[in-house]
Amino acid sequence: MNAQRIGVVFPGQGSQVIGMGQDVAAGNRRAAQLFSTASEILGYDLLELVRNAPQERLRQTQFSQPAIFATNIALYFAVGQTLRPVVSAGHSFGEFCSLTISGAVSFEDALTMVDARGKAMQLAAERTPGGMSAVLGMEASAILEVVNDVRGKTGTRVALANFNAPMQTVISGDLLGVRAAGDALLAAGAKRVVPLNVSGAWHSELMEPAVAAFSRAVEAAQVSLPQFDVISNLDARPYRDVATIRKHLIASITSEVRWHDTSLALLEYGLDSLVEFGASPVLASLAKRLPGVPPVHTVSDLAGVERFEQTLEPLVGRPA
Repeated sequence: MNAQRIGVVFPGQGSQVIGMGQDVAAGNRRAAQLFSTASEILGYDLLELVRNAPQERLRQTQFSQPAIFATNIALYFAVGQTLRPVVSAGHSFGEFCSLTISGAVSFEDALTMVDARGKAMQLAAERTPGGMSAVLGMEASAILEVVNDVRGKTGTRVALANFNAPMQTVISGDLLGVRAAGDALLAAGAKRVVPLNVSGAWHSELMEPAVAAFSRAVEAAQVSLPQFDVISNLDARPYRDVATIRKHLIASITSEVRWHDTSLALLEYGLDSLVEFGASPVLASLAKRLPGVPPVHTVSDLAGVERFEQTLEPLVGRPA
């Protein structure tokens, strides 16, 4: 058997779409079972929510986080046992997906933590409304200078949150601060400033009120070392002890996401391919810009599952 070296990545908030996961749940027994289990844990029909909820409701983090997590995992396990990753990473809370497929946490415990995380963050967002915007065409150092100037002049709370690529950084903070920083960044030469499809100021100090409640959920969960490497998006290093996993999961609510560094760390594994599992393939486009990146696949629905399975068959000795 010729083993392919595969890296797996999962998107986080902002990747939700109405109807996600419907076809894979209808066409794959394992995926259907995962959604059924998720609904029991959450106390509401997750597939029904995703099928019929208004976009604004699905955008609320208490619903978007469980929906994204369950969809990502359902797409992954729909591929079956032929997939053997050597490394995985998730953007923001997408890391829960990586920890789940690696055996570090069970699906049930991971979803329980994700549900607690979403609810705690929703309360924090309602307490202090905020938002996020992607800044394109400007280096992070220049963005930081402008954002610090805006903070000083306006007294708002806005900061750099996600380092997605050398020329794509996300800012996060209160609504006035994000708008003021966006205007200032455009005036300073940013190519574009794009508001994100989120309902709060994730990865910022505005999420501090969510930390205590979420910490209790993390401490209550059973966590073990991953069966293959999972790269933390906080420091772009593989986890080597359980205490660090718990610490980083808790810190992820307010900490920056070092996704570009994480992506570079993934490439150090000499991958034959990189695959993103998620309803909206947002990480694949970033990956394709990396130097020396292997072929990148996206699995967003049942058809994507079937296409990706075909790329695995020649490498595991299965008949055509």
